[in-house]
Amino acid sequence: MGGRKMEWAGRPSHLRGIPRTCVIMAVGAFAKFVGNFLNSTTVYNAETLIRLVRSRPSGVPLITVSNHMSTLDDPVMWGFKGFPTADAKLARWVLAAEDICFKNSILTYFFRLGKCIPITRGAGIYQEHMNEALERLSDGAWLHTFPEGKVCQEDAPIRRLKWGTASLIERAPVTPIVLPIVHSGFEKVMPEKAFFGRRLPFPLCNKDIRIIVGEPIEFDLPKLRETAMSMSTDSSFPSMGWPTASPHRHDEAVQRRLYTAISEQIQTVMESLRSFSTKFFRLQR
Repeated sequence: MGGRKMEWAGRPSHLRGIPRTCVIMAVGAFAKFVGNFLNSTTVYNAETLIRLVRSRPSGVPLITVSNHMSTLDDPVMWGFKGFPTADAKLARWVLAAEDICFKNSILTYFFRLGKCIPITRGAGIYQEHMNEALERLSDGAWLHTFPEGKVCQEDAPIRRLKWGTASLIERAPVTPIVLPIVHSGFEKVMPEKAFFGRRLPFPLCNKDIRIIVGEPIEFDLPKLRETAMSMSTDSSFPSMGWPTASPHRHDEAVQRRLYTAISEQIQTVMESLRSFSTKFFRLQR
């Protein structure tokens, strides 16, 4: 496994934090411009998100999870009125696709300053940069993930989630607060195939962005672990050579069952939010 890509640029001590502050402020201004000037953004239950970003218990990490409608979801979904987009300390870390955001040294440096962690799709949940994400959670930081794993612009149910987010929830030294978010409208702001079958080079305007913030998901991890350990081993899956996971040292079969259970719980909550969103905004018309 290779080393971590330009990790030093993401540290708050890099050049006394000045480049990071500049990037976070610039990107935050862009998010507010796109979300509130070019388009209109409506957020339900924004106060829960803002409260957890600003004042959750010391040392307790936050994971926000959302559907993935476009390449602009992050950062524009944080650009709504009242959200502290210019504060580099409060800004989220986010898992970002290596093949999109880290193509060259300039992009890598920029996205690292923007608190992005490169993830290689298809490289599994124990790739080196997932350990970096785990370290940020160990610091009590806020991490955003798109657990579906790729952009989907169809108005369709939440798809089966990848196991990466579940593995971070299970492996974190302090169990994170997990906050679900579902949004719509970004597929119209940045349609994937509107420009000769390709993604537009700029966002569109006069679209409605709608964001529903849920309530923290309660996980009974001791019970989930106990259930996973008590189930019979399914030998139909080939071994992936996973390490014995710390701190509970589960074997691969137990990890699979545990990550599946956590992922299914998140997926169920997100789908309920999506259904609620459809009904809620229909009533607002």
